[in-house]
Amino acid sequence: MGEQRLIWTGERLQFEGLTAYGEPVHVGGDVEGPGAKPSDLLPVSLAACTAYDVVAILRKQRQDLRGLEVTIRTTQDPEPPWTFRAIHTHFVLRGAIDERKAGRAIDLAESKYCSVAATLRPVVELTHSHEIVAG
Repeated sequence: MGEQRLIWTGERLQFEGLTAYGEPVHVGGDVEGPGAKPSDLLPVSLAACTAYDVVAILRKQRQDLRGLEVTIRTTQDPEPPWTFRAIHTHFVLRGAIDERKAGRAIDLAESKYCSVAATLRPVVELTHSHEIVAG
């Protein structure tokens, strides 16, 4: 069981979060201020959670993964509370990677191992795609 904290900095809409590891995360509601927009953290968390497992799975399979980038596209309601309706993650994997193994790793990460995906799946349409770039 983890514990995280969020502390208002006392300035505008700026906060500092502390992860279970004690690492700071800057969160901000002002475009002029530091930090991530709170609603951006949800799709980024999904991508990070899934990518973590993809890297772990491909390493166990001895795939030559040299890089990984995830682009996230979201669909939200146009009115408050701007509920997320769909999140699509597109993985660009770089290296000598078997196409089938890459697809399977992403499927497993999203459907079996990622706690963020498991939490969102009942209420948000989750989709993904991928491509492999040699090198």
